[in-house]
Amino acid sequence: MKRIAACLLLCLGLSACGATKTAPPTLTPGKTYYLFAYFKDREATEKRDQGVGRGGAGLYLAWSADGLNWQNVSSTHLFKPALSPMMRDPFIARGPDGVFHLVWTTGWRDRHIGYAASDDLISWRDERLLPVMEHEPATLNTWAPEIFYDDATSRFIVFWSSSIPNRFPATQGLTEGGMDHRIYYTATADFQTFTPTQLLYDPGFSCIDADIVQSGDHYVMVLKREDIKPPAKYLVVANADHAEGPWGPASSPITSVGDWSEGPSTIVINGRYYVYFDRYVAGRYALIVSDDLKAWKYSDDLKMPYGVRHGNAFAVDEPTLARLLSR
Repeated sequence: MKRIAACLLLCLGLSACGATKTAPPTLTPGKTYYLFAYFKDREATEKRDQGVGRGGAGLYLAWSADGLNWQNVSSTHLFKPALSPMMRDPFIARGPDGVFHLVWTTGWRDRHIGYAASDDLISWRDERLLPVMEHEPATLNTWAPEIFYDDATSRFIVFWSSSIPNRFPATQGLTEGGMDHRIYYTATADFQTFTPTQLLYDPGFSCIDADIVQSGDHYVMVLKREDIKPPAKYLVVANADHAEGPWGPASSPITSVGDWSEGPSTIVINGRYYVYFDRYVAGRYALIVSDDLKAWKYSDDLKMPYGVRHGNAFAVDEPTLARLLSR
């Protein structure tokens, strides 16, 4: 008993002295690092975060030096919305002024999306619900919003997927729950005033989870085909000369047809295109890479933290990451 008590006191003493803490990793000044914003489903969150339904507890971040090996910035969420009980599909984009803009899915049947801003990814402000589809009262949902800053127009494009019953009669009823999604968007220079919502892309089939990246003088959209009759749950690519379209026809599948995939996030690392995506049936994240946006190859080198769900990768400088890791 004395030996057990002594061991217990030693453990408590080490914990009290902070011996269990680990020092932040040594970062290289001037190097580009990568962050991945994501949410966790209830099944993957800590018990204290449960009770919010299938929607996650808040914003999580992972970081990487090479885009392949990722580890959590923190074991707990860095932001939890006050205005929406659910937070899925978080997406972060940095504006030319250095401000980070965050959007997310607020609910399964909402006509708005969540928004917040931050200067350092630690303190968040200006949380609001953006009523992007309120003008269409029949809208069934607004899912997976994203942001793309268009240098050509000096404004942000905010886009998402929504289903409006009978809007596209030829494909109505080919997906679950009577949904028939297309990609819609609005544009803003300051996140205060927004252009009227418009249709951004209709590929001729139901689609969700669009992601836009610039490639030279044109634009590339990676998105998910969302059919169930017959099943088509894979990623495709479309191209455009302008970020606001018109967008060309969708490509053949770039992920395996039988491997149901969603939530693509595209980033360029060392001249190669990386597309991270959620293999939601298999319960794990995956990565495909390409040198030309035409030929794609699965990577076996991706290592993600446990529980990562639909998020986005983006580049940051060393000071930004250093502040996060030392918070």
